[in-house]
Amino acid sequence: MKKLFLSIFLIGSLTVSLSAENNDSIKTKTNTENNASSKTKENAENNDSEKAKRAQKQIQEQMKREEKYAKEQTFYQGKNFDLSEHEVDPNSLEAIPEIEPEYDFNMDDVYD
Repeated sequence: MKKLFLSIFLIGSLTVSLSAENNDSIKTKTNTENNASSKTKENAENNDSEKAKRAQKQIQEQMKREEKYAKEQTFYQGKNFDLSEHEVDPNSLEAIPEIEPEYDFNMDDVYD
């Protein structure tokens, strides 16, 4: 009876220790998988945040370029400039003598 009790006790203790080892290995695997998945999530979040930062930076650069372009266009179109004081009065052009072109230009002297 003692042998039977001892053998049942030993089998029970082995079963408990084996199941404990299995539980530990399962916990270790689960922890490893959780750590790996959390690292993957962190990497994905970091990649997403980096992509968002790069996109925001590119948007800011493009906005600066467009502001510069808008300033240049307003300058080239001359909408903000009043040039009326520099206009020429057509009546004042009558006082300027007309210069006739010289059509008798002779290049013979150059070739001599």
